This record gives sequence, structure tokens and C-alpha cells, in this order.
Amino acid sequence: MTLGTGTRRAHGGVPYVVLETARDPAALRTILPGPIRQNGYVVRDLERAMDAWLAVGVGPWLVLPHLRQSGSVYRGQPTEPVVSMAFANSGELQVELIEQEDDAPSIYREFLDAGREGFHHLAWWVEDFPSVARAARDAGWPVVHEGDTGGMARFAYYDPGGVTSTVVEAMELTDATRWLVTTVREAAAGWDGTDPVRSLV
Repeated sequence: MTLGTGTRRAHGGVPYVVLETARDPAALRTILPGPIRQNGYVVRDLERAMDAWLAVGVGPWLVLPHLRQSGSVYRGQPTEPVVSMAFANSGELQVELIEQEDDAPSIYREFLDAGREGFHHLAWWVEDFPSVARAARDAGWPVVHEGDTGGMARFAYYDPGGVTSTVVEAMELTDATRWLVTTVREAAAGWDGTDPVRSLV
């Protein structure tokens, strides 16, 4: 197997590359450590999306509203989209809902402008973000969108090809993101259905 080689395809008019690493689980494990930690969904209406998840018993939802993703780069160009995000856990798996509130270029706006909504990415949480970034680069994974959320934590969405999701995300574990992970998980543990939507700010 040669890392970084692949076949060009298109989905919904959006070109992408199916890389050889997408077909080799061993290669994937050397890039993204550990299990999948999060399923991410891009939605047009955050409140409606939370209601739909609450209806199937997933909650409570912890909301981080009106966050400007300063320091972001989308397909090589600086951008600062404003998003509201909501988080809940189902067991050990975190579910993230993202609504973009402006028209700034971003991976979220691209997804919605293509007429899509819903499941968007799988996420891994990483201790050593630079090592993951180097491994993804060496494997030929294109970076679609990256940033540091104003210094809170680095993140990057990669397109490894294949059919797992539109993209995969690596999110850096910092004091701030560890607190978020723990807070969301503990809120879900033993949740009795009360106070279903809560603010993180």
C-alpha cells in the first residue's frame, strides 16, 4: 500500500479522493488513535434538532451558543464562521449538533449549500495533536477546515475518502475540552428527563 494515493470520485457534485488509507484499517489506526468519540450533525435549526433527539431519549443537551470560530481556515482561506453547538451523550458516545448562524465560508456552510443536513462527521479526541496532523498530512488526507477556536483547542476536519462520513475530525484534548467532555458525559449519566436543554455559558 502506498499512502496518499487514491481515486478521484464525486458525490453530489462535490469532488473527493478515495485514498488507499481509507481501505486499510491498520493505516487508519496509526493516524486517529483510540475509538470514535463523537458523531457530529450539521443542522439548519438547532432547537428542532434537539427536540428530535430528545424524542428518542438522548439528552440533556448542553448548548454553546453564538461561538465565533476565530482563527479558522477553510480550504486554504481564513474564515470566522459563527456557530451554535449542542452536546449530549448516549452512553460513552458524544453527539454534537452544529448550526451555522452566518454565511461565512466553512465546512458546515458547504454541507448545507449542497442541500444536505444531518450526519456530517466522526470525531476522535487526541492528546498529541501535532503528531496526528503530521500523520494525516503524510497519508495525503486533505484538510478541509481547521482552527483553534480562539485558542481553546485545535481541531481539523480531514477528508480521508471512503464512506464512513463526509469527513473525520481530530479535536485536541486541552483543559477546556476535557472539562466539556466530562460535563456532558456526567449530565447524561442517570438523567431523569428534567431540564433537557442547558446553557454552557
